[in-house]
Amino acid sequence: MKKMRLLFAFLSLLFVANGSWAQEEETDEPEGYIFTTIEETPYTPVKNQYKSGTCWSFSGIGLLESEILRMGKDTFDLSEMFVVRKAYEAKADRYVRFHGKVNFSGGGGFSDVIMVLEEYGAIPESAYAGKVIGEEKHVHGEMDAVLKAYVEAVIKNRNKKLTPVWDEGLNGILDAYLGEVPETFEYEGTEYTPEAFADMLGLDPGNYVELTSYTHHPFYEKFILEIPDNWMHSYVYNLPLDELMEVMDNALENDYAIAWAADVSDRGFGWSKGVAIVPDENVEDLTGTEKERWEDLTAKERQKALYGFEGPRPEKEITQEMRQEAFDNYQTTDDHGMLITGIAEDQEGNKYYIVKNSWGVGEHIHAGWFYASDPFVQLKTMSIMVHKNSIPKKIRKELGI
Repeated sequence: MKKMRLLFAFLSLLFVANGSWAQEEETDEPEGYIFTTIEETPYTPVKNQYKSGTCWSFSGIGLLESEILRMGKDTFDLSEMFVVRKAYEAKADRYVRFHGKVNFSGGGGFSDVIMVLEEYGAIPESAYAGKVIGEEKHVHGEMDAVLKAYVEAVIKNRNKKLTPVWDEGLNGILDAYLGEVPETFEYEGTEYTPEAFADMLGLDPGNYVELTSYTHHPFYEKFILEIPDNWMHSYVYNLPLDELMEVMDNALENDYAIAWAADVSDRGFGWSKGVAIVPDENVEDLTGTEKERWEDLTAKERQKALYGFEGPRPEKEITQEMRQEAFDNYQTTDDHGMLITGIAEDQEGNKYYIVKNSWGVGEHIHAGWFYASDPFVQLKTMSIMVHKNSIPKKIRKELGI
């Protein structure tokens, strides 16, 4: 499914010849990014996780919705909150059994989505939206805090043993904040259970695998990725960086979308600008008049000078060692789950990945999408989830998939 389209980015302040920041009206032809789509996979509309830490569910569900389209079926709007609800139940059970020694929060991973699909099925958004507290959008701050306090109280064990109803109390809280999960529901004139609905969708949970690229574990083997939100201790397959990128490109060239877990806390992630980059620049060693001038800039001006969101510029060449160092030093952390749906180029021929986010549309420059440069994806990718058939055969053979 290949389309060509031009998406015109933004105008920003330019750095003029005399070294001062000029107002837009004082410039001649302002620069910007011009993107041309090279590859594009099927996708569903951008959604909004709003005030909830459920990006992992939105991106994982986004992957499944794209998969359904790739298989030639209709567009489905699946319930992210059904996944959140069932994951919270499983998470609470593990948290209590581990005496509170595992992570318990609103966060999660792509494997949670597949676990729910396999064990509980799926529900359309129309049957379970998870919005019962009077808010139009997802607002989970109080729910997350109450659930954490509840499981902590269970672990303190004032009765000297667990009661047989503590999980009923947990489900009562989830019912109150997200609504009761229907045993059956109607969809387009047919009654389903969650399990029957998942069967109708035709998604096989066994088809989806997670991949990463780090040197603290052997390549071509699987390991438990050491991040807090991996409460399930699920496995990822480890590949050299060039082969991980090969998997991603092969998937997108063959209409397979990619669930993408990445670090978005870096200043090169310019969400409001619709682009994420890793400029080949450093300012730590500025001295003398240059340093003085730098210190006179506002924080906003410094970011513009550093990261060049006004248009294409040279970026760093990413190595396997750089990836590992960033991960080991907490410079790359498990921040956000998104969906990669295509490949694009800017006006200078630089490569970008087209990313579907879950922060709504609003007045965003690309209506909820952004472009992550090839170096940014190489450096800041924590892991990906793909359909195993999207992996080149030689790599699948190496991994034993």
